[in-house]
Amino acid sequence: MNIALVHDWLNQLGGAEDVLSVLNQMFPHAPIFTSIYDRQRMPAAWQAWDIRSTWMDRLPGVHRHHQPYMPVFAWVWARRRIPVEHDVILSNKSAFCIAARGLHPGVKHVCYCLTPTRFIYDFTAYAKKERIPPGASAILRALNLYLCRWETHVARHVTAFIAISREVQQRIRKYYGRESVIIYPPIEMPLHPSATQDQGFYLIVSRLLPYKRVDLAIEAFGKLGLPLIVAGDGRDRSRLEQLAARQRGSNIRLLGRVDDATLHRLLAECRAFVFPGVEDFGIAPIRAMAYGKPVIACAGGGALDYVMDGVTGTLFYSQTADALAEAVLKNSGVTFAPAEIRRHAERFGVERFKHEIIEFLRGLGVEIEVRSRRL
Repeated sequence: MNIALVHDWLNQLGGAEDVLSVLNQMFPHAPIFTSIYDRQRMPAAWQAWDIRSTWMDRLPGVHRHHQPYMPVFAWVWARRRIPVEHDVILSNKSAFCIAARGLHPGVKHVCYCLTPTRFIYDFTAYAKKERIPPGASAILRALNLYLCRWETHVARHVTAFIAISREVQQRIRKYYGRESVIIYPPIEMPLHPSATQDQGFYLIVSRLLPYKRVDLAIEAFGKLGLPLIVAGDGRDRSRLEQLAARQRGSNIRLLGRVDDATLHRLLAECRAFVFPGVEDFGIAPIRAMAYGKPVIACAGGGALDYVMDGVTGTLFYSQTADALAEAVLKNSGVTFAPAEIRRHAERFGVERFKHEIIEFLRGLGVEIEVRSRRL
């Protein structure tokens, strides 16, 4: 059978794009259907992939600020049909590509669900975190009732759901009324992780977006006076740099996007990894665990699937700067076993993901030859 890959949009790099990259390794001849594709911001190697976007690429500012166009994304996916030669749609969904359908009723749609669309089901928090202007927010809120009903309806046409965490599995059951299996996202493990080192600093690796709550960490470490390094870029960077500049001392550094060698060194040398947001899953913390580093995380979302208090890290239960600061101090008093943390991280490797996806597809009667390749 021929597989078509479906992805909501391609204008930024994050965990969803890590999953897509592995799916492309597994199915290198599968076309990737998406709504928008910013070739300048995505990896140059991806230009060799068969990526098929839509007329939405021509909308003003859509590559940089896609949030105001959310209802348009829904409209486009509701009308898009995958060409007849594809028997299986495998969607990597965080928004409206759940509506992707084939041209004939026999097409199977397997949804790898990163989350039910947060824009719909948690609009108030979404609008606040994304700082959508009040006028646009009011218009988008008025459309939400329709969009919620529409997405619940199109979810019925999905053949099977895969959830990325227990949190997302519960959301699928709540919002779609559907059951799912959990297949954790693929995490690229370091082949030869460095021996455990501790240069005394704490680390965040993240896209700098409002919902990531890097601001909480900056405030917490400003109070503690402990060194914090933030690696990553995004539209929240300017605000975070201003916030860091207002903290006492010079213990907080925002490096922007870093290369692989620098990231390897930072993960090997940090004291602990800080994860202040509530995420659907969270790939970066497990990469830190692969280096034997404990994770200090907010006790919610996907973090509960891998952060065990006192074993692989430290949890804090109120999403505030004070609670995070207390967790940092608590974490510093625990003697962690790096080898044990690494063993926990290895449960999330890439080959495990590939095997579980293939077995799931075969369980649905999908006969497919996998020609996996490395990028």
